[in-house]
Amino acid sequence: MTEIVQMLEDSRRQLVEAARGAPEPQAAAPAEGGRWSILQCLEHVTFTERRFLGLIENAELREASVVDAEKEAMLSARVVDRSTKVNAPERAHPQGVFTSLEQALSEFNATRDKCVAFAAANAGRLDRLLTSHPRFGETSGTGMLRIVAGHALRHAEQIREIRAEKGA
Repeated sequence: MTEIVQMLEDSRRQLVEAARGAPEPQAAAPAEGGRWSILQCLEHVTFTERRFLGLIENAELREASVVDAEKEAMLSARVVDRSTKVNAPERAHPQGVFTSLEQALSEFNATRDKCVAFAAANAGRLDRLLTSHPRFGETSGTGMLRIVAGHALRHAEQIREIRAEKGA
């Protein structure tokens, strides 16, 4: 298993563990202060992963590595950092498509399976794929998958916060 596949699987495990077992009314109820519910967090993560996977699948293949190790390390740390509130673009806001935790987790896992399969099948060329993140700019395929993994970790923490607020 490659490092990036391991990162994707680890962040999947953390997100699923954070959400699994939440009572359905709690999963659907918005958090304090009008923040997203658990279902909304899962919908946002799933939507974003699908979008980012599409960007990677359509990335330009370069002859040489396009990895900027310093930038990718910074992004890996920045994406998971919840000390700074980040507002998602309107197109990535949840639309209420998930009606149950089981449905949300199933859709997330199906999308993550595709990310993992892509990462595994393209392991030898991820560093040569050049794509662009809407907020962070140009990055390699590896960098984008690091963002995907970190984004799930960020929202796993948010879900844990929601559950702690609601006592479940």
